[in-house]
Amino acid sequence: MPLKEKRSGTKRLPIRRILVAIAFLILTLPCVLEGQGPSVRCKTDFGDREFAAAPCDQNENASGVHDGAGVSSLPVQSTKNGDRDWVHTWLRKVDKVRASQPHFVSPIVTTHVMLVQQYRYDMSWQQDSASGASTANYGASKGLEIIPTTRLEVGLFPPNYLAHQSSAADGFGDLSFQVKFRVFSATEGRGDYFVGFFFGGSLPTGTPPNGIDHTILSPTLAAAKGFGHWDIQTTLGANLPASGTNVLGRAIIFNTAVDYRMKGRVWPMLEQNSVFWSGGVLDGKKQVFLTPGLVVGSFKVAERLRFTIGTGVQIAVTEFHQYNHRWILSLRFPF
Repeated sequence: MPLKEKRSGTKRLPIRRILVAIAFLILTLPCVLEGQGPSVRCKTDFGDREFAAAPCDQNENASGVHDGAGVSSLPVQSTKNGDRDWVHTWLRKVDKVRASQPHFVSPIVTTHVMLVQQYRYDMSWQQDSASGASTANYGASKGLEIIPTTRLEVGLFPPNYLAHQSSAADGFGDLSFQVKFRVFSATEGRGDYFVGFFFGGSLPTGTPPNGIDHTILSPTLAAAKGFGHWDIQTTLGANLPASGTNVLGRAIIFNTAVDYRMKGRVWPMLEQNSVFWSGGVLDGKKQVFLTPGLVVGSFKVAERLRFTIGTGVQIAVTEFHQYNHRWILSLRFPF
């Protein structure tokens, strides 16, 4: 009898351990399975506003890939040998960059005060103040933006195409470029700010009136700060002609955008866009626009690729202005 009791006790203990192990597996299985996927998603209230649902990452606050408006792409993991090529290595670096800065929506006119990776195509239609005729701008000096290193973004913008209702000849404008340098930044919950220095310009690939016919260099200081659902992005820069200054003059450009996040994918905003001239034929002139706008997105297209759409209208609020009621349609494809 003592021997039987002892054997019974030895059987009872393993069964108890097995039951505990089974219960543990049942409770942890969903997390294990989810962790085997390309990303683990959390219910966070941040968006990039070019990226919406965000993968869990304590360092990124809302996204693996946030480039604009509520868009979050999936972080690239090196779980397979095939994921260790230069493309996946680069994309992991992009995710790391996006995880180190706030996730504010890209405004309609103001340069996005973040490092972003996307293809952007804008179109605009404006009324010329002199003739009253309208001009359509296809491309609007937007294009491909790439994050090659942890602190840099490089943008290359093909020549835009201008179509005039007036007697002016239609044609292509100038080739533009921009390099952004992130000085320092912090994600939501850790300061929610960004400070950077940008350097851009345009090359005279087009001919007047569609091109400027001179090289223009554009240094810019940029800063942004988030306050809950609100964020403010501002840039202060200059257009400095490399030649033809006696005609073109120098221009100081000051833009500020205030955005509000609704439902994670809807971003109403208001911008002010100002230009002040010194020298040239417009010496002493200034023009100021108010630009109400709306950005919606992002929406997943495939894998990392997402889609965001925005629209707005520039309304002149100063007596002098070169154009008025400029309607803008912006298509963004963050990846």
